[in-house]
Amino acid sequence: MNGASREALAAARERLDSLTDSTSVDAAVLADELAAVTTLLDREVSLRRVLTDPAQAGEAKADLARRLLGSQVGGPTADVVSGMVRSRWSQSRDLVDALEQLAAVADLTAAQKSGALDDVEDELFRFGRIVSSNTELRAALTSRSATASAKSELLRSLLGGRANAATERLVTRLVTVPRGRSLESGLESLSKLAAERRDRMVAVVTSAVPLSDRQKQRLGDSLAKLYGRRMHLNLDVDPEVVGGIRVQVGDEVINGSLADRLEDASRRLAS
Repeated sequence: MNGASREALAAARERLDSLTDSTSVDAAVLADELAAVTTLLDREVSLRRVLTDPAQAGEAKADLARRLLGSQVGGPTADVVSGMVRSRWSQSRDLVDALEQLAAVADLTAAQKSGALDDVEDELFRFGRIVSSNTELRAALTSRSATASAKSELLRSLLGGRANAATERLVTRLVTVPRGRSLESGLESLSKLAAERRDRMVAVVTSAVPLSDRQKQRLGDSLAKLYGRRMHLNLDVDPEVVGGIRVQVGDEVINGSLADRLEDASRRLAS
């Protein structure tokens, strides 16, 4: 997002945080309702354009949103949506992208309130690894011919009772309503949002053998010092990493594996 849309999203995030700070607001219900509004505006292009029309007064757009949503959503959801349509958006589609992000943040907030945010972060990471290593499963979850209900049922059989409820909701929405994203990029975005809930960055750490608790602590401390922010480690084991570790933070790769050092040495000799 650029310019006005980025500012509008920041304001909406602040509004969402202030609402979910209240013990009377059910963040999981808020997430489901925001997701439903996302689906509505993603489908109804003309309505989305009206609600983001800069020529219309913000309060008039907010009143329209309240009338349309009526009794279908609770007060907190109506408050968030009304505030969002009062704001200026660079593109009408940015409003839908922002609503989708807020729905995910609300679910992550629900997990944080219950003390399960760490579990959700790890489950999202593990699910991504499972999908990337299982081509049949990925094909089933991304098939355009499969119905949303069939995909939901498949995910229920995989995650139901084995993962946190917030994880299941997040993954189900991503799979059934991908909105043009790949499954991998969607899971990565969710992981980043989860890390942001504690102002942390995510480091994907691949090692030949599992790291000890002391090694994890030292690595986390070193990365936090390097990047100036707390770091959440998503740990993966790959026997092909002959020695050392491979760390990826965003698009940056810190490669300390023996295998890659040998490969680099081979390239230098060949040249």
